[in-house]
Amino acid sequence: MNRVVLLACGAIVPLAAPSAVAAQQHDHSAPVAPAAHAEVPTDPETERVAAVLAAYRDALVGGDAAAMEALFRDDSRVFENGKAEGSFAQYLAHHLGPELDAIVAFTFSDPTILVRVVGPVAFGYETYSYRIALDDGRVIERDGVATSVLILEEGEWKIAQYHSSSRAPRPS
Repeated sequence: MNRVVLLACGAIVPLAAPSAVAAQQHDHSAPVAPAAHAEVPTDPETERVAAVLAAYRDALVGGDAAAMEALFRDDSRVFENGKAEGSFAQYLAHHLGPELDAIVAFTFSDPTILVRVVGPVAFGYETYSYRIALDDGRVIERDGVATSVLILEEGEWKIAQYHSSSRAPRPS
């Protein structure tokens, strides 16, 4: 089941952040769920941003490189698991593209998308689990998170920055 929570606001709202000491003392083995939001107002722009992020996930599942590339700005930046990958075009050519060729099946489960729109900029936060079956018989299962910055240009939302990371699922 897909769960989408859309947050709309007209001004930048500072996010409360734990101190560095508190962050270091946090038990990182315990999963942290996104904060619950009751009856969050939506508008067409937040829905459009969420649709772009969902379209990227759908294009990954379908192995559709052209559809993925159309969602990113030419000067985008991609970061994955602690590595700066360059623009999406570079990431596709040198990392993701070769991986797509080896994927037999790609599925996501329990995806969530939270979106905040601030004028012509939007921020996305996603959680998900995924399973990838490779042509050599290996299966990769991970829990992941992603953050995105999108920019509205000429009526279209495009991903300007995308950062994802994942890890092996931990027992509940």
